Amino acid sequence: EPLASRIPASELFRLAEILDGAGFASLEVCGGGVFDAAVRRGVESPWERIRALNARTRTPLGLALRGRFLVGSRPVGGDFARRFVSSAAENGIEIFRLHDPVNDVSNLREAGEAIVAAGREFHAGLVYGSGYAGEIEALLEQARRLPDLGATRVLVHDPSGSLEPARAHELVAALRETSGLPVGIYSQGAGGNALAAALEAARAGADRIACAVYPVALTLHRVSGEGLAQALAGLELGTGVSVDVLWRASELVDEHIGDEPVTRIAPRIAVRAAEHRLPAGLVAALDAQLRAQAAADRMDEVLDELRRIREEVGWPPLAAPIGQILASQALIHVLSATRYELLVDELRELLEGRYGDPPGPIDTTVRRAADLLSEDLGTSEQAPDLEELRSQAAGLAASEEELLLLALFGDEAAPLLRSIRARGGEETLESSGVERTRADQIREVVRIVQESGVAELTVEEAGIRVSVRRTDEGAEPTGLVTEGPGAEPMPLPSRDGLIRVEAPMVGTFYRAPEPGAAPFVEEGATVVPGQTLCILEAMKLMNEVKAEAGGMVRAIHVRNADPVEFGQLLFELEPLVVRPVDAL
Repeated sequence: EPLASRIPASELFRLAEILDGAGFASLEVCGGGVFDAAVRRGVESPWERIRALNARTRTPLGLALRGRFLVGSRPVGGDFARRFVSSAAENGIEIFRLHDPVNDVSNLREAGEAIVAAGREFHAGLVYGSGYAGEIEALLEQARRLPDLGATRVLVHDPSGSLEPARAHELVAALRETSGLPVGIYSQGAGGNALAAALEAARAGADRIACAVYPVALTLHRVSGEGLAQALAGLELGTGVSVDVLWRASELVDEHIGDEPVTRIAPRIAVRAAEHRLPAGLVAALDAQLRAQAAADRMDEVLDELRRIREEVGWPPLAAPIGQILASQALIHVLSATRYELLVDELRELLEGRYGDPPGPIDTTVRRAADLLSEDLGTSEQAPDLEELRSQAAGLAASEEELLLLALFGDEAAPLLRSIRARGGEETLESSGVERTRADQIREVVRIVQESGVAELTVEEAGIRVSVRRTDEGAEPTGLVTEGPGAEPMPLPSRDGLIRVEAPMVGTFYRAPEPGAAPFVEEGATVVPGQTLCILEAMKLMNEVKAEAGGMVRAIHVRNADPVEFGQLLFELEPLVVRPVDAL
């Protein structure tokens, strides 16, 4: 998932084929983040990606699910869970890593039954890191119930890097004895803590350890597969995993994404996350929200409030989506200087027990506050009935798997499904005589145009030229129109009167046409419509970013050769009512 929009699909498939030969027990290829990202991009169904990976690999493929939440942010009913698992199994998933965000394993029953009925492996996750004083005992009590649910393995899931090595050894040994099942571990953490915990877990008998290729592990604070395999070999705990193959996989990743495989976690964020034993991604999201509110200096207040809320609502672990729910409430408390005068809907549902029972007791005062705030509210939104939705989605969702996407993501899934319906002949590329690799490359060109603001893209390789042109029929103008014949629409200025020029795609920003050349523009320079401001390199293609209106360059917000994200601010222009003198 971290590589989803940064490496061409054809290269991701090549990466999967390399890892398929590494000797892993399984390849986890999908989870909630993958589904969410695929739906938001609106280009390719996550089910299509699973099928494509399954066709190219022999290693069992895995899928991570959040209990009754599955891959979404709201819990679903038992029938829905069974139908989702059935679709995933039909598409090639053989191993389901299923954990409940509040560690109430009763929430795993329906999905677990479906996994067993499909003849697939059910790995039950227990989330570590709630901070509750009796956490180990609570986890062991939940583990005793897992064999009766059909689980074939227990997986310790540590999203916050709070599992210390000695405690990892102790917990793995106790879980093996209590449940009678094999035990594995999925850990994160900066400063080597995740690797140390993984090694101690292996010494205690853990037979499955989650890892990532080196560039991704380094950036996201995961366990590096290369380092883990070598360390285990030194402990005479052979894995059968080829380190040489893993380095080949790392080289492929590095070839395409260079110095920044994913959005980096700044050191100050990593330090706060480690100090407070929180998921680094959660702290990064809080930092972004505070900066947007011009309150970046209040991070410590929010983290202290988050801990206080965790205690009040029963010490639930901070795995998604529970961490996001509690963090949102902490932000409201700090920024409004009040407590529980406003309540996040999902937190209300958690307090009402709709997500299961948390490890510890819920504060009676907080529960009463939730009851008072809920008196005038209706019932919470539930996942729609699939059969009712099927009749409403006629012509949009053409299969059970597409119906599930529409039910989970609502209107957000509609653009993706419309894109699938409009593909026309794309699905018959291979049947038309185009080899698989070439067909993947063609689809990748289409994806780039769909995801970015590029109007037209042409790629020529090995004597074959592929051109894709964007067509926006019926689009209405959204800008201002100047007076006079042949006037062109102008972009609307922002509230401060400046025109924002944002990146139309992910890429590398270059101020000049070539190294050593003068920049296209400098701050204070006057530009005319159509004048080149910079170049964005994406997929080894140079894409010019041009001014849509005349103006004066007031600010350049990116340094030369810096990577930029889609929508990132590049320039600010002061609009000109008349053409500048030097452009006449």
